[in-house]
Amino acid sequence: MKTRFKTSQICTALTLATLTLASQAQASDAKNVILFIGDGMGPTVLTATRLFKVGEEGNLEMMKLPRTARIKTFSNDAQTTDSAPSMAAYTTGVKMNNEVIAMSSDTQAVAPSKDANGNKGINNCSTDNGTPVPTLLELAKAAGKSVGAVTTTELTHATPAATYSHICHRDAAYAIAAQAVPGGAGFNSALGDGVDVLMGGGANHWTPYDSASNKGGRADGRDLTAELGAKGYQYVTTQSDLAKVESGKVLGLFSAKSHLDYELDRVAKGAANTQPSLSEMTAKAIDLLSQNGQGYFLMVEGGRIDHALHGTNAKRALTDAVALDDAVKTALGKVDLNETLIVVTADHDHTMTINGYAAKGNPVLDLVKNGDGSTQTDVDGKPFTTLVFGNGPNRADVRPTLTSTEVMADDYLQETGIKLGSETHGGGDVMLFADGAGSSRFKGTLDNTRVFGKIKEALGL
Repeated sequence: MKTRFKTSQICTALTLATLTLASQAQASDAKNVILFIGDGMGPTVLTATRLFKVGEEGNLEMMKLPRTARIKTFSNDAQTTDSAPSMAAYTTGVKMNNEVIAMSSDTQAVAPSKDANGNKGINNCSTDNGTPVPTLLELAKAAGKSVGAVTTTELTHATPAATYSHICHRDAAYAIAAQAVPGGAGFNSALGDGVDVLMGGGANHWTPYDSASNKGGRADGRDLTAELGAKGYQYVTTQSDLAKVESGKVLGLFSAKSHLDYELDRVAKGAANTQPSLSEMTAKAIDLLSQNGQGYFLMVEGGRIDHALHGTNAKRALTDAVALDDAVKTALGKVDLNETLIVVTADHDHTMTINGYAAKGNPVLDLVKNGDGSTQTDVDGKPFTTLVFGNGPNRADVRPTLTSTEVMADDYLQETGIKLGSETHGGGDVMLFADGAGSSRFKGTLDNTRVFGKIKEALGL
């Protein structure tokens, strides 16, 4: 028996097919994506970094990108987010609770406990506490693309972890590391044959505990670096070793414990430095990932911007933000924007502000000064800095009489309003800059979860 179709049905089917094909063509205009994250790089940090690097009339490299948007960063349970759910919103398109990484919105954060050696990190997440949600990195890997995560923090820190792991609390670093090891206990099978490029700090979370040499090591005795080596990964720990890598998978851990050095300190070490710059890691990651003809997804984080801000050390925060901007310039010099989408944004804001009426050209880290060089003062006749924080540890009962020499020093900690043990994140919106294939999607005010959808669409995933 023949099936008969009306002409209108055939036309409708053809129209739908045409729309589908057009949508698919539009949705796969980016072969590659590089997502840059300035951890804590809110609008004031950006402005201060611009003043610090190029002055009032200049622009950062990221600010030269033609597409811009304003991004809302609140988490599922808080006006002010922490890095775990904010980064995971970019990588999954899902709002989740503070401290949670790449899990469903109903997942409750359950803090890890200490192991037998006194190190916090024993995973207390139960199997019935939420469900994993796919990340951009996993989706790109499933589509045959190469994938990578590069950071100046520990590789298991919240931002990089949100690309390749799923867990109910960001501090379960030992379990997070295990998720990256193909075939090993706790492996995240959604990664296929593994993340192709992993670079950052915190080797202790990947190597066994040793009472003399690795007190922050793994209590389970596993050497994840060796396990990854058995899977074909090249393990590198120095700038010079990284430079020698020409192809294949790589695990780079450039600090024995904790994060990489602040850029200010890395450069100050001179010849004694063994850590690569963020630009060097970015360049190497692009070289390795671009060998896959099907394209790649790469996340690059300037993570220590956030740490310096928490410590109210503006000079190190701005220097690390400049390092991220330099990495953006490096990437722009290596890619073809006709096939590569570059997105630069931040996961959240901070409480740093620019105050007073400093004369044009006055160094942003200095005291607030007039055009004739005289210093502006508060109601008690005491000078104050251009950069201050809304909260943090540095609130004296009686303000000191500050000098330019003091406030321009590397270790100077800016004054704060409300006294807290550590400066907090801010709840303000952040900026996004974009260029390249599919970048026209980014405009207006967007929730951070929508950035996921736009990158996913651009890659045709």
